[in-house]
Amino acid sequence: MSWGTELWDQFENLDKHTQWGIDFVERYAKFVKERLDVEQTYAKQLRNLVKKYCPKRAKDEEPRFTSCVSFYSILGELNDYAGQREVVAEEMSHKVYNELMRYSQELKAERKHHLQEGRKAQQFLDHCWKQMDNSKKKFERECREAEKAQMTFDRLDNDINATKSEVEKAKAQLYLRTHMADESKNEYAAQLQNFNTEQWKHFNKSIPHIFKNLQNMDERRTVKLGETYRSFAEAERRVIPIVSKCLDGMVSAAKSVDERRDSAIVVESFKSGFEPPGDFPFEDFSQNLSRTGSDSTISNTPKAERDLGPIPRSEAKQTIGRSKNKLWLFGKKPKVPSLEDFSHLPPEQRRKRLQQKIDELNRELQKETDQRDALNKMKDVYEKNPQMGDPNSLQPKISETICNMQKLRSEIHKNESWLSEVEGKQSSRGDRRHSADNHHHTPGRESPEGSYTDDTSQEHHTPRHRPAQPAQPNPDPHEFDDEFDDDDPLPVIGHCKALYSFDGQNEGTLKMAEDEVLYVIEEDKGDGWTRARKQSGEEGYVPTSYVEITIEKNSKGAVTYI
Repeated sequence: MSWGTELWDQFENLDKHTQWGIDFVERYAKFVKERLDVEQTYAKQLRNLVKKYCPKRAKDEEPRFTSCVSFYSILGELNDYAGQREVVAEEMSHKVYNELMRYSQELKAERKHHLQEGRKAQQFLDHCWKQMDNSKKKFERECREAEKAQMTFDRLDNDINATKSEVEKAKAQLYLRTHMADESKNEYAAQLQNFNTEQWKHFNKSIPHIFKNLQNMDERRTVKLGETYRSFAEAERRVIPIVSKCLDGMVSAAKSVDERRDSAIVVESFKSGFEPPGDFPFEDFSQNLSRTGSDSTISNTPKAERDLGPIPRSEAKQTIGRSKNKLWLFGKKPKVPSLEDFSHLPPEQRRKRLQQKIDELNRELQKETDQRDALNKMKDVYEKNPQMGDPNSLQPKISETICNMQKLRSEIHKNESWLSEVEGKQSSRGDRRHSADNHHHTPGRESPEGSYTDDTSQEHHTPRHRPAQPAQPNPDPHEFDDEFDDDDPLPVIGHCKALYSFDGQNEGTLKMAEDEVLYVIEEDKGDGWTRARKQSGEEGYVPTSYVEITIEKNSKGAVTYI
């Protein structure tokens, strides 16, 4: 159906309809604009959310737990998903919104042109109608004047009293009016014929052509809307495969969570390598009481402990009271300064830190090696092509790089020696513990004092004879109170490993188990005693001959074995 034939008289309604069509296009464009704003805002909020929960951190602080790694993988996939929302917004902006706004301007210009042509055609037809109407009115007026002249002539011609001149004048007036009426008639007829012709052209050619153009414009507008609807949907469809991959990545990250691996990482991260503390010794406060029986009735107390003599009740209470906050596993640890060889750390943690440092030094050494090779190549190029540069200018940089490489190799060697020392001690400790466990099942064995006994209560699990203890230190009790209760503990100058167990029942001494590792905070001053500190923070003196001591001097890695 054609607007030109069916709607030939609906110019005003077509004007309103085409204006509504353009308004609808702009309304849909506004909808797309708000839709892409929603996508952009959503993508921005997603990126901010990812940034908030995935802060920057150093490499050594990167999460290793599978649950954390999976979560950060999900955040990465979510960040990619936000990128796809941005792609959707960009597609909608370029292929839908911008296209609609451009096409809306074209529609406005085209509609304006067609309506102007229609108005011009209507104005020309109105002009023809006015000319025809004016000629018609003139013809009507001339005919009335001619009728009046005819009546005047007839009256004078029949009047016997009228003079001949009056009759001749009336006749001439009648002839004039009749002639003017004939001319008006001819003019009216010509104008009427012209108007009819123009009116036929208007309603059969001009208006149908104009309305047909408006119809084509409106149909193209409808087609364009359908295309933009598809583009709107295609913008979403094109990102579905990538979005599906993001969601699949999130599912894969969720499946990669391994609770057993996380538990193993916890053990690896916090394992100290130390053995659990041994049993507390029995403190016999009844030794000062008079006994009627034989001394053998109290033989449950080990000989080494009896040799140390009784411990006064007040001193025992002070020892227990002073150390009760320092013995427990979850007690407050003293502040220990960081050392270059990480000897302030437990063995396992020390081994890990040394290995990490060696890896870092190897990476730095590789960088320096690559830089040296590059400088040598550049020097060769300069020597072959002097116009490119002076080869001697690179020599200082090459020398500096070689010096850095030597320093790094020295550091690597030093850290590798420390690492070998830690690994050797851990393996020897494991061997001794294994041999002690096998020896524990032997029914008869020789006591540390050289006497043979089957009583397991007197066993100290020492694999060889331990030397005699030195004379007990007799420091001022108040001196120990001041030293041990000081808020700033003495710095660690080394560490030691117990070769034998020591009960440490006297004031100022420190109990230790065989193979236990302690921090050394004060060397032997010639009296046979070394001041040490446990991992729990408890401090005291141990026999120097009972321990294997490693002292770090000047923090340079030089080690003295005693």
